Amino acid sequence: MRILGIDPGLAIVGWGVIEYQNAKVLPVAYGSIRTPKDTPTEDRLSMIYDGMQQLIERYHPDEMSIEELFFTNNITTGIRVAEARGICLLAAKQANLPLQEYTPMQIKQAVVGYGKAEKMQVIAMVTSLLGLKEPPKPDDTADALAIAICHAHSGASRLAPYFNKRL
Repeated sequence: MRILGIDPGLAIVGWGVIEYQNAKVLPVAYGSIRTPKDTPTEDRLSMIYDGMQQLIERYHPDEMSIEELFFTNNITTGIRVAEARGICLLAAKQANLPLQEYTPMQIKQAVVGYGKAEKMQVIAMVTSLLGLKEPPKPDDTADALAIAICHAHSGASRLAPYFNKRL
């Protein structure tokens, strides 16, 4: 199964594509969609949508996983991230991609084994689990790969019924 993981943002959308085979995660490709800071929001959202469509067309994922929003202090930033996240959800829906959402705590638990893990622990585990020579950059890309890994190991993936029957 091929999984597209998305870490949404307006400035940077991290993305990672993995293959999940025989209970192992294998890297396919990863990177980020970046939008220029001084560009109007509607143009940045259009760039994200175009980038998402290109990713889906190029890598043909079977499913997509995305991080749920986590608001801290800046509500304006949160709104912008929510807009970008909505664009990512729209691209998945239009491509008929099954979609699953995960909280930051679920992602950390699945990848590190501890729901309150630090960012550097997540990056180190992503690098190790995927056998990468160096940590993915930027951090948003590592987060996207973590989201895809979380989905691969989750009961929400389409493979879960297969494994449950075999147990």
